[in-house]
Amino acid sequence: MLFPVASIFIVLLLVILGISKFKLHPSIVLFLAAIILGFLLQIPIEQNIFIIFKGLFGIVENLGLLIIFGIIIGVLLEKSGGTHSLARGILKNLKRIPLPYAISLIGYLVSIPIFCDVAFVILSNLNKTLSKQGKIPIAGLTAALSTGLFAPHVLVPPTPGPLAAAFNLKLDNLFLLVVFGSFFAFILILIGATYANFLIKKKGVNSNSNDIIFAKLETRITPSFGQALLPIIAPIFLLSFGPISNFTSNNQIIIEIANIISHPVFALGIGMIFSFHLIKKNRKKTIVYTFKESFKKAVPILLITGMGGGLGKIIQTIPFQDYFTNLSFNNSFGVIIPFLIAAFLKTAQGSSTVAIITSSSICLPLLPLFGLETELGKVWIIMAIGVGSMTVSHLNDSYFWIVSQMSMIDTKTALKTHTIGTFIQGLIGFTILFICYTIWLYL
Repeated sequence: MLFPVASIFIVLLLVILGISKFKLHPSIVLFLAAIILGFLLQIPIEQNIFIIFKGLFGIVENLGLLIIFGIIIGVLLEKSGGTHSLARGILKNLKRIPLPYAISLIGYLVSIPIFCDVAFVILSNLNKTLSKQGKIPIAGLTAALSTGLFAPHVLVPPTPGPLAAAFNLKLDNLFLLVVFGSFFAFILILIGATYANFLIKKKGVNSNSNDIIFAKLETRITPSFGQALLPIIAPIFLLSFGPISNFTSNNQIIIEIANIISHPVFALGIGMIFSFHLIKKNRKKTIVYTFKESFKKAVPILLITGMGGGLGKIIQTIPFQDYFTNLSFNNSFGVIIPFLIAAFLKTAQGSSTVAIITSSSICLPLLPLFGLETELGKVWIIMAIGVGSMTVSHLNDSYFWIVSQMSMIDTKTALKTHTIGTFIQGLIGFTILFICYTIWLYL
């Protein structure tokens, strides 16, 4: 047992060094890691390659369309100005709450279909405008936006990390993850917003959003708030059909139709179709451009998640359950171990997606040991991995540099705001998750 565990540890160190020290592309590092782990486990090279590509193609087959559809929705929201419509709508209706909470909520909503780094680039000008008009320190608003974008990125599909974790852990009920992941991500953004609000008040500034002149936020014509929200809400609504029908109907035809409607590919596809209607001018040209851009963005993402799946397949050849059959574990480890693995990987090598994919692969064979083979049990593990994968974002994370550079704050300030913000989110978030999980165990 000791040698396979040591082999995984060696490979994880190589992943960390390859990505953070030698700046190699994560997909290359993960592929080499899978090859080396197979060699250490004495898997014949032909079989090793076969297992790796089986994991790669399994990820592409199951997640490819979901990732592409999610990217298309994000690109169209960006090109149409839909992200600004969402921002204006939220700010307009939340004038009575402190601005950091409104900013975090914008990040929460926008980050579901759009990657957090891309979304930060899109919304950074909005942040600067609010800072200037309200005379509010940009560092505080930066912490609000960066933490607000980060939480759904690691917890809510269709972002690749949570999707890959669901696939690696063989989670069938994606709607369950969307519901619990969205709720927990909302708690995390409140933690981040509270910290951002503290930073602003520390400077003696009133952060109430009533002080902001909203009319100057954006003057160009953009889609309405409802139109911009529809591509995000529609897939979530459709995903709920399957679980609801299984509980409320005995008619087999209705159940089968509901299962088709609630299939993730169908649900995200409908969201994508709604996003096409956000484009009012040069629609054909814009849609063609969007598909090109989306596929360009999807290829490296699919490579990373696919190679992560390949490494996961190699890890799954280790019979952990046989080794641990005679050992007893406290069920509390069911969320502690996934969190620690993800937090270690995230802090050491920088990529949240790599941390999520690798952690979920390691945790799959441990499910029976913690009694978490059920759908809800797998969701608990994914949430623990998700909150671990945001603890912490610092100098080796590309998102850290996007946050600091786009906000025009120096590295020291970014470490004091964004990095500490993600640390607080992770630590308090896990504490809340652990308490809720413990209560669930004894219900």
